[in-house]
Amino acid sequence: MKTIEISQKLRHDMEKVLTEDRFDHTLGVAYTSAAMAFQYDIDVQKAISAGMLHDCAKCLSHEERLKICKKNDIAVSDVELRNPALLHAKVGAFIAENQYAISDSEILDAIRYHTTGRPAMTLLDKIIFTADFIEPNRKNIQDINMIRKEAFTDIDKCVKHILHDTLIYLDTIGGECDPTTQETYNYYMAL
Repeated sequence: MKTIEISQKLRHDMEKVLTEDRFDHTLGVAYTSAAMAFQYDIDVQKAISAGMLHDCAKCLSHEERLKICKKNDIAVSDVELRNPALLHAKVGAFIAENQYAISDSEILDAIRYHTTGRPAMTLLDKIIFTADFIEPNRKNIQDINMIRKEAFTDIDKCVKHILHDTLIYLDTIGGECDPTTQETYNYYMAL
């Protein structure tokens, strides 16, 4: 299948399974990922595919996500049990592989870690993590214009900025932080 056909098929599939707002967000992430892939000279199709599929499990209920995890031996942490919305990334990687025939481990990992990041992220991981945060539909985020500029000039600085702001936001609202997010922040701050 040609690159354009893959993109169109994924777009069509996501339009069917996502809400209108989530689909708009997904298009924003896919297009932002493509632009960043051009900037950083990596495979644009991988970026588009990961961007299109990053939230493919977002509109499933918490119960459906937990059921998929249990049935397929996908580890669920205590934090994820208390906050099942976090599972959409892991479940999304599973769905991308099993329903959309994605076999590329880079794409699957970018989907899996798009919410928490991870220490020693690949460039594709960083692009999807960042694009999810900065896509054009995101409006009311502190420093968003600065973060968008960093995304295209210094992606590591941008990742640190996003991680820092995420931890501050979670602390401010009394939200629980996935330990992987804190580990990722610690890793990048030590560089």
